[in-house]
Amino acid sequence: MAKRILVVEDNDLNRKLFCDVLKASGYEVVPVSDGSNVVATAKKFHPELVIMDIQLPNVSGVDLITQLKADAEFDEVPVLAVTAYAGKGDEERIRDAGAQDYLAKPVSIGPFMAAVRKLLDG
Repeated sequence: MAKRILVVEDNDLNRKLFCDVLKASGYEVVPVSDGSNVVATAKKFHPELVIMDIQLPNVSGVDLITQLKADAEFDEVPVLAVTAYAGKGDEERIRDAGAQDYLAKPVSIGPFMAAVRKLLDG
């Protein structure tokens, strides 16, 4: 059974790249481009990992992580935050919201897949 990954990314190229690489590695992937659908989509899809862009239109990825972690259904689901924001204090703020891991953009495929595997396989 393929592990399910929810990919939240508003940039079309990044979303397609993440999804293509994950599907090629055998994962079942649902892409979300709009932060307003994240919790509803997660409730339908039941992801085993959430990849979360932090800089989204209309809503912060940090707020979405907080919302997911506040829901008992998702409090154990690991979150991999991916962001162009790599300033001092950003990683701590993102981890405090509940993200288990953090990658700064631009993301290289090797470290990206290593982070995904680590979060899914322990």
